[in-house]
Amino acid sequence: MNEQNFALNRRRFLECFPAGTFALMPGALMAVAQDARRITPEILEAAAKIAGVSFSREEQQAILARLNSPAGPLPGFDALRHADLGNTQPAFVFNPVLPGKTLPSERRPFRRQSIDVRLPATDEELAFLPVTHLSRLIETRRIKPSDLTKLYLSRLKRYDPKLLCVVNLTEDLALKQARQADDEIAAGRYRGPLHGIPWGLKDLFAVRGTKTTWGMSPYRDRVIDMDATVYSKLTEAGAILIAKLSTGALAVTARWFGGLTRCPWNTQEDASGSSAGPGAATAAGLVGFSVGSDTGGSIIGPASRNGVTGLRPTFGRVSRHGGMVLAWTQDTVGPICRSAEDCALVFNAIQGPDGKDNSLIDVPFNWDAASDVAQLRVGYLRAAFEGPIPDNPRDPSIAEFERATRTNNQEALRVLRSLGVNLVPFDLPDVPISAIDFIRYAETAAFFDDVTRSGLLTQVEEGPEKSARPIEIRSAYFTPAVEFIQANRFRTRVMQKMDEAMSGLDLFVGSQQLLTNRTGHPVVSMPSGLYRGLPTALHFTGKIFGDSEILLLANAFQSATSHHLATPPL
Repeated sequence: MNEQNFALNRRRFLECFPAGTFALMPGALMAVAQDARRITPEILEAAAKIAGVSFSREEQQAILARLNSPAGPLPGFDALRHADLGNTQPAFVFNPVLPGKTLPSERRPFRRQSIDVRLPATDEELAFLPVTHLSRLIETRRIKPSDLTKLYLSRLKRYDPKLLCVVNLTEDLALKQARQADDEIAAGRYRGPLHGIPWGLKDLFAVRGTKTTWGMSPYRDRVIDMDATVYSKLTEAGAILIAKLSTGALAVTARWFGGLTRCPWNTQEDASGSSAGPGAATAAGLVGFSVGSDTGGSIIGPASRNGVTGLRPTFGRVSRHGGMVLAWTQDTVGPICRSAEDCALVFNAIQGPDGKDNSLIDVPFNWDAASDVAQLRVGYLRAAFEGPIPDNPRDPSIAEFERATRTNNQEALRVLRSLGVNLVPFDLPDVPISAIDFIRYAETAAFFDDVTRSGLLTQVEEGPEKSARPIEIRSAYFTPAVEFIQANRFRTRVMQKMDEAMSGLDLFVGSQQLLTNRTGHPVVSMPSGLYRGLPTALHFTGKIFGDSEILLLANAFQSATSHHLATPPL
C-alpha cells in the first residue's frame, strides 16, 4: 500500500456510480471476475433480489445487454479500481444544517473561570489535575512543562502494562517539545492554556515520524509522512504530544493488536471503544488530556466507561484531515478530558476550518464560564428517566447497572434544578434508524476498498485484534446505489424531525447515539457517580452548533458536584 498517499485508501466512493444503472452495485458484480466479467441472468436475478426490485424477461435482457456492452458500466468500474485516490474526499459533503437555518456569526471573547490553584503536595495529585489547573500552574511558572512531561511519561510506563492503552510512546518528541515550551514560557512567550500540557492522541491520526497503526497488526510499524490537522493545531497551541493511544482495530471495540485496553476503575472490564486508549489514559492520570474520534459512540462510550468528560462536537466543527476515515458523513473529532471546561479549552484550539477537510463550517465557538445556565431551555429525555428497565436474562448485571445509572442521573436532575434550570420532559422522534444506519458501512467499505482487495482484512480478522469490522465491510459491498441515495434522502427527513422535536429547547439531558450520530448533534458525557466501583455517566445533547450550551451546563453541574474529581484505584 502506498504510504506516501497516507494509505487512506478506503476509497472509490459510491458517488462514482454511473447514472443509469438500475441499482446494481460493484460488490454484486465482483462475482463475475472468473467469467470474463460477463453478467449472467443468474447474477442479475441475485443482484435484483438484494436491491428489492424485479424486472420482466424483456427488461432483464435489455439490462444484460447494457451491462455487458463495452459502453456499459463495467469498464468504468475497472478503471475506478485502478485509480489512485489516495486521501481524496468524496465530491458530496454532509451538512447537518437544514435549509433556511441561520448560523451564529458573532464572535465573543473566550472567558475562563477565575480560579486559585495551589501546587499539590504529591505528584499523584498533580497528575490528576484538570487542564484548567495545570495551565495556571504553568502560566505562573510554579511547574515547568518538562517536569510535567517527565511525570506523565513515568506514569505511562508504569501503568500501561496494566491498561494496554499506549501504542507508541513519543518520548523523544515530547521531551523536545517540552524543552521548547520551557524556553518560550521563561522568555515570556506564553501561548495560552494548552501551552506545556502533555496530551495523548488516538492512533487513528498521523504524526510525521511516528507510527500510525489504526490498531491493525499489518500496520504495526507503519509511519505516515504527514501531520493530522488536530495534531498541528494543538502543537501550535503549545501542547506536548507524549503518546499515540490505542484504538480498537479499524475503530471498533477496545481490542487492538497489542491486546484489550482495560478500564482503570476495574481492569476486568475493557475501556470501551473505539477511543479506548484516550479514555483509559485520561482517567488514569497518564496524560493531561486526550483527543479521540467518534462515528457511532467512540468518544461518548469510553468517556462514560472510564469516568471522564468527553465531547463529541457538532459534525463539521473539527477537521478529520490526517485521520483514518470510518464514515465521511459521520466522523467527528473531539476531546476527552477531566472536566467540561477542559473540553472547552481543547475544543477551542482544534475547531474551525483548515482548508483540508471540506465538511467544515466556520461557526464561532463562544465560551463564557460565568454564563447563567438558568437561561437555558433544557429538556430531559423521558425514556431515560421513566418507565421500567427490563431484565437481561443472559447478564442480570446489565440491568442492575442501568438502574443504578438512572438513580444517579435522577439525582443529577435534582442538582440541575437547584441551579435554577427548568427541566421539561422531552421525547425523541420515532424514526427507523435501520433505514439510514447502513450508510456508514458503505462509506467504510469504500475507504477500505484496497485493504479488502489486498486480503489485509483477513489478517485483522484472524490476528490478535480479532476485529469484527471485516464482516461489516464485506457485507457493505452489496449495498445498492439507489438505496444508498434513498437512505441519504431519508436522513434529511430524520434531521427535520429532530429539529422539530428540539425547536423549543437548547439541549436535553440524555442521548440517543444511534440517532444523533446520523444527524450531527453534539453530545457531552460526564461522570454522575459510581456503582460497585464503576462510573455512571450523564449525557447532554445539544442543538446543531450548540456545543457551548451543553458544555456550559456540564461545567455548572461539575461546579456543583465532585463526581469528575474521583480517581480510579490503580
